[in-house]
Amino acid sequence: MLLIAKIITALVAILHLYFLWLEMFAWTTKARKVFKNFPQDLFEPTKSMAANQGLYNGFLAAGLIWSLLIQDSVWQIYIALFFLSCVAVAGIYGAMSVSKKIFTIQAMPALIGIVLLLATLYSS
Repeated sequence: MLLIAKIITALVAILHLYFLWLEMFAWTTKARKVFKNFPQDLFEPTKSMAANQGLYNGFLAAGLIWSLLIQDSVWQIYIALFFLSCVAVAGIYGAMSVSKKIFTIQAMPALIGIVLLLATLYSS
């Protein structure tokens, strides 16, 4: 079960690296196609705000990657739980305030990872 949890954690990290790239480096190009409901005339004026959001996504990815590199399995789980919880809270907030789709894309994988990590932690 821990292996599956690590795979989910890695996938969430990769997803957040994609968000980092999209928001920091492709906001006025690729992001226009991804965020179709966002007013097209606002991409350029919100470029620095999106880059800031991307930076936060990078911090989440860094924490998740760090959790995968920790040798102590208990600490590895605790650190992964913390960062997956941050992702889940952000995803739930995004679903409530922006789009329900954010729950499926961001919060759901993090919540699955959390459940698997907790099951691993309490089954041993």
